[in-house]
Amino acid sequence: MTEPAGFLEGLKVLDLTRHVAGPYATRLMSAQGADIIKIEHPSGGDPSRRAGPFPAGIPHPEKSALFLYLNPAKQSVTLDIKNAAARSILEDLVRWADVLVENFRPAMLPAIGLDYSRVSQINPSIVMTSISNFGQTGPYRDYEATELNLYAFGGLQYITGDPDREPLQMAARLAQYGAGQNAFVGTLSALWSRDATGEGQHVDVAISEYLATILENALSMYSYTGSNFRRTGNRGYGRAAWGPYACKDGYVGVIAGPDHLWSSMAELMGIPELDDPKFGDRTGRAANADELDALMQPWLSRHGKREIFERAQGLGLAFAYVATPDDIVQWEHLHERGFFEEVEHPDAGTFLHPVGPFQSDAMAWDLSPAPRLGQHNRKVYGDLLGMSAQEIVRLREASVI
Repeated sequence: MTEPAGFLEGLKVLDLTRHVAGPYATRLMSAQGADIIKIEHPSGGDPSRRAGPFPAGIPHPEKSALFLYLNPAKQSVTLDIKNAAARSILEDLVRWADVLVENFRPAMLPAIGLDYSRVSQINPSIVMTSISNFGQTGPYRDYEATELNLYAFGGLQYITGDPDREPLQMAARLAQYGAGQNAFVGTLSALWSRDATGEGQHVDVAISEYLATILENALSMYSYTGSNFRRTGNRGYGRAAWGPYACKDGYVGVIAGPDHLWSSMAELMGIPELDDPKFGDRTGRAANADELDALMQPWLSRHGKREIFERAQGLGLAFAYVATPDDIVQWEHLHERGFFEEVEHPDAGTFLHPVGPFQSDAMAWDLSPAPRLGQHNRKVYGDLLGMSAQEIVRLREASVI
């Protein structure tokens, strides 16, 4: 039986990305079979190679878990794109590519003569996707931003945290991965248009705008009523018995709803007082939230999160539990679905990677090990672009590659 191919097999992608958002967008392409040529600076490569975490905490450019996760099945070539001698090489690669993805500051590529107008002259059918903090236009386009800045400007920080405390930042790189997803979807949409019209497109992704799109109903609330969404802490939307509660071995997500299932809470916990009519609807629970918590907390503290979760689900209650990384790696449900795959890297050893964000019997995810820095120089510059061995040596000695 023939092994299923990747959905994007045959797609040629020139990857000028680094850090997280851009590499995640191209990871979603490479793992689905796209042919990715990743450009890295000769001195150190993608900064994520230095970000870690590293085995035993010892930094090594080929052992960063972040880099290994973001760059499977890609080809790495080194090229100093700011060097004038790199111009013709870049233009040859633009001619080769169906897609160019980059996440430099908006002024960077125009400064070296590789803005979209020039790229589209070289290859009129190419799709160029640009990812930046605030987008390619607007008064903030050239502003710097850290993850903290992006959470603040995107509005997510304003609605996160307790109502009587300062706004909170999310712990993970949510903005980066979300923008990478937007870039991936935007690229595929533009390719669909290209296939219909023959014309390339420039896709502009702003990381801050991704965060503004996941504000739930905060923006519509302000638009419709003029009132601001308030931080609600663990009592989401002002509800009681709704959110994470401490239990015997961690935290469990208690979800009190819909109202007609509230009596099941009393059954789950064996607490008849919970069946009092004053707790029977959302308004009553909110008005008596402290009393309700005082009734539930002793029972929750005597039981483990998995037990509570499974017993509640058996009664039709949409409970969850706060999973640790160890819980996720050991979760039998994910293993049965084939969510993880072991990847062996020649320098870093064996790592466990999530395969991808969806599954299909018609496609196999490609998690071939992430490349060593410059691993594919000879293949790309020699075999693809036709350079001689002497020319490659000359470019390397001149620090162009």
